[in-house]
Amino acid sequence: MASPTTAVRRLRRQAGEAVFLRVAGPDGARNRERIHSTPGPRWFAPDRPVRRVHGDASMFIGGLAALLLQSLHPVAMAAVAAHSGYRGDPWGRLHRTSTFLAVTTFGTSADAEAAVARVRAVHARVRGRTADGVLYRADDPELLGWVHVAEADCFLRAHQRYGRHPLDPAGCDAYLADTARVARALGADRPPRDVRELAVRMAGYRPALRPTDASRDTARFLLTDPPLPGAARLPYALLAAAAVDLLPGWARTAVTAGSGAVAARMPGVAARVGGHAVTWAIRWSLPPAPGRAGQYPAGQDSSSG
Repeated sequence: MASPTTAVRRLRRQAGEAVFLRVAGPDGARNRERIHSTPGPRWFAPDRPVRRVHGDASMFIGGLAALLLQSLHPVAMAAVAAHSGYRGDPWGRLHRTSTFLAVTTFGTSADAEAAVARVRAVHARVRGRTADGVLYRADDPELLGWVHVAEADCFLRAHQRYGRHPLDPAGCDAYLADTARVARALGADRPPRDVRELAVRMAGYRPALRPTDASRDTARFLLTDPPLPGAARLPYALLAAAAVDLLPGWARTAVTAGSGAVAARMPGVAARVGGHAVTWAIRWSLPPAPGRAGQYPAGQDSSSG
């Protein structure tokens, strides 16, 4: 008969493998080993804030919040709905996104540059027209700027609320300076380099943001009908409630109106308690990333990639 300690270790391993498989995909373990263990220069040194933020379990909440916030830009949402395949292959999209974040944050400079080049090549082929007749292209610097601003805002908000080691004000500015490097490489327009610039850029996009049929469909998909097995639905509901609570008030209302989601009705205090619980559970279950001795700070989480 297995001892309690052995049973806990088995449970931890099984939970970690299940979470990692969902986020990183069937090639995740191989990608992770390559990203973290391949020698060579990196875009970001081991002590840079972008590594602390993107390697923390709070990214699960920040990532979902970013998707909800991004959906409020009608043109960006039209492009996603028409070309990303998020409904037909939501996990594939998550795998690609998490791998891109991991490569550009932790991988070698050569791998980061190659990842950016692949994304830019995909963006160059995406063209279309919204239901209102507005032409769009995925490599539009203004649209890329919005996607980046929404991600940076939500990732940083989530880390400051749920991260193991929140950043001080200087660290927050440094995080945005780090992420601006990746955004510029992708072609984004004027990515913010500090908290003040982030607020200015968010305010600049605000008049264009509004709920649409596509954004409401996205919210229902993400909040009320995620493609998950029954055992994962309760922790996901806690994560979703924390993500909704993370949004600014105006965005929370715009995202959840008419969705009927439990996440939209959960009080803020309960959402935050649940958010801390689910990030603790993810952090507990996932093993640290591989890496050469001294390459990464001691105790660093690595929940992405």
